[in-house]
Amino acid sequence: MTKPQDKLRGWAAARKAILAGLRFTSLRLRLVVVFGLVALTAAVSASGIAYWLNREAVLTRAQDAALKDFRQQMQNRAGALPADASQDELQATAEQMANSGQRYSVLLVGEKKGGGQIVGYSDLDAFTLAKVPRSLQEAVTEKQPLTSGNKSPYHLYWQRTVNHGTPYLVGGATVIGGGPTGYMLKSLEPEAKDLSSLGWSLAIATGLALIGSALLAQAAATTVLKPVHRLGVAARRLGEGKLDTRLRVSGTDELADLSRTFNKTAENLEKKVADMSAREEASRRFVADMSHELRTPLTAITAVTEVLEEELDAETGSVDPMIEPAVRLVVSETRRLNDLVENLMEVTRFDAGTARLVLDDVDIADQITACIDARAWLDAVELDAERGITVRLDPRRLDVILANLIGNALKHGGSPVEVSVRLADTKLVISVRDHGPGIPEDVLPHVFDRFYKASASRPRSEGSGLGLSIALENAHIHGGEITAANSPEGGAVFTLWLPQHDEADDEAAAEDDERAEGGQA
Repeated sequence: MTKPQDKLRGWAAARKAILAGLRFTSLRLRLVVVFGLVALTAAVSASGIAYWLNREAVLTRAQDAALKDFRQQMQNRAGALPADASQDELQATAEQMANSGQRYSVLLVGEKKGGGQIVGYSDLDAFTLAKVPRSLQEAVTEKQPLTSGNKSPYHLYWQRTVNHGTPYLVGGATVIGGGPTGYMLKSLEPEAKDLSSLGWSLAIATGLALIGSALLAQAAATTVLKPVHRLGVAARRLGEGKLDTRLRVSGTDELADLSRTFNKTAENLEKKVADMSAREEASRRFVADMSHELRTPLTAITAVTEVLEEELDAETGSVDPMIEPAVRLVVSETRRLNDLVENLMEVTRFDAGTARLVLDDVDIADQITACIDARAWLDAVELDAERGITVRLDPRRLDVILANLIGNALKHGGSPVEVSVRLADTKLVISVRDHGPGIPEDVLPHVFDRFYKASASRPRSEGSGLGLSIALENAHIHGGEITAANSPEGGAVFTLWLPQHDEADDEAAAEDDERAEGGQA
């Protein structure tokens, strides 16, 4: 059953994924969007201000003209009517007032002699008393007290209304000194249409400004990003090892300065890498030459030490007991020196890239058994390997890997050493586990380093410190890997992962050898 917390976590993950997908990853797109937003904001602001100012100007001009004309009509025509004007008189006057140049509808409201109202309409269908807002009627007919600041008891009032989507101006006034109350209704639809046309024009102008800003942003982005793109390509080529990469510099702006800085950095890097490569090559040549030169005297010394060793083991006991420990030390150190020279030559071959695989179909169980038997480790090693597991490998290099891993486990962990073999997908997995104290955590990252020897938590190795690094190099040349860890049950575990080569791999390796030999020739 799904918990609510799981649902919330799922929604949060989905939200993060959506937000990540909405992020702008293109600098060009971001520049265009920023230019567009700035232009849109400026255009909308300018258009809005222009529309508002023009709207007020147009409406105020139409309103003032209509109210001024209505006031004059009320004074001239409605003011000339008697206080007890009949409906016909009111009707005729309203029609006369409506025929002015402002084109508005008029209604006049008078009082009957016996009480009540009489109304004269210029256009009964367009304008009736019901269309005059109640608040406006009350304001128009309310008599104001006369003061020093207010010399007229009645004032002209107006109000804008909207009826069925059409804006109207409604105004009203009462004749001073006795007379009818008049109201006017003027349609502002022409002005509204003009304002609508103005709004559409401003909207089109805003759209054109947005398109222009997008084109401008595209041109600016092209101008700015082209050098950035060239710089990115050059940096990528430099990262791929093409240290002779340089940028063409033109101009004196910041991008030109950046290009000059890149060129100077690339030049310094090329110089330093060349110096390091020369030193590394000289060092590698020195090690190879030294190892090669040491082999000849070592061969003679080894022969002498073998004779001395035979004398030590002989029953005659011809060696003086006083010097026997020294002789045994010489024999041991000579062997150690011989192993060191062989390991140095092997390391030199790996560094020079001349190490090659000689692949063959190998029965893993037989190969491990032969490795253990050749070194007299049968009693100290427990092998768990199924018969019939055949993998295409370099048997000599596999023997080197196994000898180093098992020998290291016997030296530092003690017997019994457990060796297990299994197949995982397309890889061969060989684990070597000892029953010692394990590897300290601070030592684990360095166990495959050259000439590295463990701390006092393990007995000091008598080897050269190259065995595990050579084993790792042999695994790498197969396309495999070796990992080191501590077993939960105690002891260290070294795991060898090797891919299963096929005939195609063998042919590819042979082609690589031919190309290498052709290059050396």
